[in-house]
Amino acid sequence: MLQLSRILSRGVPPRPAQPVPPSPSPLGSCPPPCWEPDSSPDSGRGERPGWGLEGREEEEGKAEAREIRRREKSRGYHDVGYHGSDIETPTLDRLAAEGVKLENYYIQPICTPSRSQLLTGRYQIHTGLQHSIIRPRQPNCLPLDQVTLPQKLQEAGYSTHMVGKWHLGFYRKECLPTRRGFDTFLGSLTGNVDYYTYDNCDGPGVCGFDLHEGESVAWGLSGQYSTMLYAQRVSHILASHSPRRPLFLYVAFQAVHTPLQSPREYLYRYRTMGNVARRKYAAMVTCMDEAVRNITWALKRYGFYNNSVIIFSSDNGGQTFSGGSNWPLRGRKGTYWEGGVRGLGFVHSPLLKRKRRTSRALVHITDWYPTLVGLAGGTASAADGLDGYDVWPAISEGRASPRTEILHNIDPLYNHARHGSLEAGFGIWNTAVQAAIRVGEWKLLTGDPGYGDWIPPQTLAAFPGSWWNLERMASARQAVWLFNISADPYEREDLAGQRPDVVRTLLARLVDYNRTAIPVRYPAENPRAHPDFNGGAWGPWASDEEEEEEEEEAGRARSFSRGRRKKKCKICKLRSFFRKLNTRLMSQRI
Repeated sequence: MLQLSRILSRGVPPRPAQPVPPSPSPLGSCPPPCWEPDSSPDSGRGERPGWGLEGREEEEGKAEAREIRRREKSRGYHDVGYHGSDIETPTLDRLAAEGVKLENYYIQPICTPSRSQLLTGRYQIHTGLQHSIIRPRQPNCLPLDQVTLPQKLQEAGYSTHMVGKWHLGFYRKECLPTRRGFDTFLGSLTGNVDYYTYDNCDGPGVCGFDLHEGESVAWGLSGQYSTMLYAQRVSHILASHSPRRPLFLYVAFQAVHTPLQSPREYLYRYRTMGNVARRKYAAMVTCMDEAVRNITWALKRYGFYNNSVIIFSSDNGGQTFSGGSNWPLRGRKGTYWEGGVRGLGFVHSPLLKRKRRTSRALVHITDWYPTLVGLAGGTASAADGLDGYDVWPAISEGRASPRTEILHNIDPLYNHARHGSLEAGFGIWNTAVQAAIRVGEWKLLTGDPGYGDWIPPQTLAAFPGSWWNLERMASARQAVWLFNISADPYEREDLAGQRPDVVRTLLARLVDYNRTAIPVRYPAENPRAHPDFNGGAWGPWASDEEEEEEEEEAGRARSFSRGRRKKKCKICKLRSFFRKLNTRLMSQRI
């Protein structure tokens, strides 16, 4: 799961901050503010307030608003206190209770897709990132022609900062966070690192250091637990920034992604938990919860809170084999069942018009882009090609959501279902292709959606066979599923056979979306990305000239291949076979 945090402030001097008690823990400790209200270059003028993660300028006389967006990694639907979890999350529970809980909120089943859709406001099919994640050695990144959310906010006058996990590619310097709209960056570029040493291995012997500050390797920060390090950096940013200036802060905690590591004092709280993975996972969640508490405290201490908008979001479902729980939802991380795509999310802000409630409005992670740009006083027109909607009226005022459907994804490279066919898709869609879509109350899945088990909370030290098989689905001769998600959120009653009319309608929508898709970009790994060639750290390895040469060479190879009319030899068939096998294995390595 991934946590996002933004702070937005608007164009009048901020109201006095609420009295704040002493800092509850050293997690968010930081020096006194580096700015003085009277000496600020913005003093004397109505200024846009900043978002802890985002800030926005407004006309004089309007209330300011700051926004912070927090993201948390691989956290399950059941892994927060207000969903009945056995894990302690008092800060998140309080912030959610005082704000608006999003109980019809959707994300993507794995890391890179959620991040790409958050920062571009576009579905994966419109960025070429439909398949899997961006691996450390792939010459791939978030398309450079996409205008990102922080770039939009910079146009509106915001300072933009990112702390945490990037995972959107780094093979060229142009792909780095500081080249994609963030003024500052502290965090990791790859998908998962050690929480203390910041080492990451992408296969046997392919290991490197991955903690960066700006565009430099942050060797000196090694040894600090990442959750605490990131919370401290957020506090430093807030301490050195005037609340009169608009601010956008994007906090993407590494927790609770593997490896399962936590400070010992947090593990002790869960010493009675029999399941070791669950015990470590719970400790990491509670540590992250305290980090959020200290960030919230810093917002109040430095005068941001009263005009802030805090958004919390997971980035995918919980990994049930690594301590996470999505109970009672079906599936896990990496699947298109509800357990993989139903997100944990809430909005906390003094600026909400209707607080302390639960919203059932349909919201998707792409919606944060136009919503935040709108809050910041910017514009997101149809020419921007966004798939997201401005959902602020639905969240703040309780109005109907402008969104009526969600394309979860269409992945033509994922393993095709053995029992799918074009005939089974009424001649308009090959049901062997992995795809998922939600239209109104209906959800359709085709191809192989991933493991479709219901996995109860992992409170036992081991998994007895009879208990383990209790909720397992053994049917493998199927490639189409249809559910009424409003009536059956746990996906227990497949209605595909009873409602072929609805199946056909949703298949037609998949066809419509697929017409707008761009080719999948999932290049082969490049050996030059090895950290040994970069001083022992992960980082950019390709120059602009090298990239152009690679594209020209690939183009010549395609032209030569089209010009040949000979039959494929046996060795060519073998190469093709192993290439496909490698693609499948890589897609399963998540």
